[in-house]
Amino acid sequence: MARFMERGALSDLSDLPEAERILPEIQGLVDQYASYPGRTSVLPYSVMAASVIYNKDIFEEQGLEVPTTYSELIEVCDQLKAAGIDPFYATFKDPWTVSQGWFDYTVGGSIDVAGFYDELNALGTEVGPDSPVSFESTMTESVTRMTELASNYTNADAGSRGYGDGNVAFAEGKAAMYLQGPWALGEIAKTNPDAQLGMFPLPMTENADDREVRVNIDLAAWIPEASKHKEEAREFLQYLFQPDVINAYNAAQLGFGTTIDADPVTDPRLVELQPYYESAAFYQGPSKAIPLTIPTENYMQGLVTGGASVDSTLSTLDADWARLALRQ
Repeated sequence: MARFMERGALSDLSDLPEAERILPEIQGLVDQYASYPGRTSVLPYSVMAASVIYNKDIFEEQGLEVPTTYSELIEVCDQLKAAGIDPFYATFKDPWTVSQGWFDYTVGGSIDVAGFYDELNALGTEVGPDSPVSFESTMTESVTRMTELASNYTNADAGSRGYGDGNVAFAEGKAAMYLQGPWALGEIAKTNPDAQLGMFPLPMTENADDREVRVNIDLAAWIPEASKHKEEAREFLQYLFQPDVINAYNAAQLGFGTTIDADPVTDPRLVELQPYYESAAFYQGPSKAIPLTIPTENYMQGLVTGGASVDSTLSTLDADWARLALRQ
């Protein structure tokens, strides 16, 4: 999609009243991917907010509060472990779950993701160990903490468990926390529809104000410049953005609204994230800003399943990034 936007293949929607209803901070998420001078090419329709899914019953039984700092998180994990409960259920067999959850949450919870990639893009081929920012120099502490959490506070069979296994196991109460998004809630409910679940951002610093949730634009509207039915498409877009239509969609899909008049989420599993969304305390997953030609998911899987070192992995990411920049 970014390539289409950059090349002007999508028509301008800025003159539509619906464009004025989009929350500026949400439209800004689109601009982090790409833009075309003088155009609003894409209108966000639904945003997914992902963070730590936690079992409220286990937390209550163990007398635990939702952690707000990294040290509090470690205390919660230690108390759960002492009680014979796996703090996190991990599914390292599926590399995307490592990248989307473990890498994105730990890094996104501790650095300015958008600012980092702005600087990285500006550096281009100059990215390396001595550059102002790099994967190795900027993310080492965060990724090291990721590996420590993964090695000390997850289920023993994490390396052989995939996404489907995780949904069932978490529904059965086999761990207190699960690094997934709202898309997992429906799957968990198939096994345990009465599970008492909530969500909170993974705290990665000692400042509670640093907590943010990972978001992604799950659905957006655009119209190709080459469309032979632009007017009809614009009319349909306006229908889709009617409050009763867009609000109903997001409520059904566990999404967050993108417009200034959007209804807040009411699902009890999501409501704890609403204040973060309203205050724009969110980031797009850092793994999603890395081109797919770089095997980030596999790199992260290698870190949590053992054998790979943090320094060498992040150094490899820097080298991969510089090589791609050279080709462009």
